[in-house]
Amino acid sequence: MDTLEMREVEAAIEGILFASGEPVHVERICVAMNMDRATVELVLQKLTDYYAYERRGMRLLKLEDSYQLCSAPEYGELIRKAFEVRRPAKLSQPALEVLTIIAYYQPTTRAYVDQIRGVDSSYTVGLLLDRHLIEECGRLQVPGRPRLYRTTQTFLRAFHLTSLDDLPEIPDLGGEGQMRLGDDGQIIDPDDRGEILGSDTPEDADFPMMEE
Repeated sequence: MDTLEMREVEAAIEGILFASGEPVHVERICVAMNMDRATVELVLQKLTDYYAYERRGMRLLKLEDSYQLCSAPEYGELIRKAFEVRRPAKLSQPALEVLTIIAYYQPTTRAYVDQIRGVDSSYTVGLLLDRHLIEECGRLQVPGRPRLYRTTQTFLRAFHLTSLDDLPEIPDLGGEGQMRLGDDGQIIDPDDRGEILGSDTPEDADFPMMEE
């Protein structure tokens, strides 16, 4: 591929990403460009390096197998001023706890989250769904069929992650130390007391909406 042709390909892919405004899967770009994945990913990497090295006002983010153009974070305050956009509210500590559990143990149920935290998490799970940081991804095939949750591309973008592989490692609790689901979808106490813990643990305190 000569230099002129490469520039045209870069410009075309850049236009696709700009027009989308959302993450675009690499395979969709391959189909549109009628090019193989290896070549498309090479072009995407060149664009990523270009935006970063030239300190442009945009960045090209990789979100698992998708790519998205976004504004450079260092210009975020100026962009908010230009469009009179309020700074997004920060997540509360309970919301961060729930999000962390789902991120590391996904796909998982709310009952599992409740057991780890020791309190009911239904309000906070709803909050994270509203913020598009988590999403439903099916149901556990056990009696009651509880909903399963996982993180989203919005989560990756918000925490500056390329994929879930970028999450920091957590200590291995070992087979007996890990909480697990019983045949009925409820949580089995890791201390192996034979007690089944349900998902209706009462909430001890109110969750704050969001901190400004």
